[in-house]
Amino acid sequence: MPEVMFAGPDGRLEGRYHHAKQPNAPTALVLHPHPLHGGTMNNRVVHALYERFRAMGFSTLRFNFRGVGKSQGRYDGGIGEISDATAALDFLQAVNPQASMLWVAGYSFGAYVGMQVLMRRPEMGGFVSIAAPASHYDFGFLAPCPCSGLILHGEADELVPEPSVRKLVDKLNTQKGIKIDYRTMPGAGHVFTPEQTEKVADATQDHVTTVLNRARMSMAAD
Repeated sequence: MPEVMFAGPDGRLEGRYHHAKQPNAPTALVLHPHPLHGGTMNNRVVHALYERFRAMGFSTLRFNFRGVGKSQGRYDGGIGEISDATAALDFLQAVNPQASMLWVAGYSFGAYVGMQVLMRRPEMGGFVSIAAPASHYDFGFLAPCPCSGLILHGEADELVPEPSVRKLVDKLNTQKGIKIDYRTMPGAGHVFTPEQTEKVADATQDHVTTVLNRARMSMAAD
């Protein structure tokens, strides 16, 4: 799992990158929770998602937002962090010019940033949003949402009430051509236990492999 440093808009950014052996492998960017609340790329959920995408054959990158770990700069209220994420995608695409698909996955604050990135990269093939902070940020920018994806939330989330996320999902599902795979986890709060984290990774793999298999079938039918 080689350490990488790549250029960000406010200095160099620190990441961990796995390069898949298959030449046209899909790529995934994994985004961590809020920098001011202890979020780093080594977060349990972020690490689990990174490892699961890697196991599925993806070229995968997780990185620290500005001001976290060895990443230069300082917290910028979410605006700069969105720019950091697009710089990370630039890095991913530069080293994977023939990638078959591009995914973004985020946990908590990282889910918000990931959804913002969707709107800036129309080539995105899918997304995974874990514990999306729908009660803290306005997700009205997803109009229209550019692609379908997975949203997973803990039913006992004490920071982001589940109904706020369900309301977002219902709104997205009214959009033409968009199907949100919404899953809730009984007993899970905003912070997932190791056992719950494994279930998050399992749900992610189930969703992603379903989408990839569907894409392969449609290509075979052409």
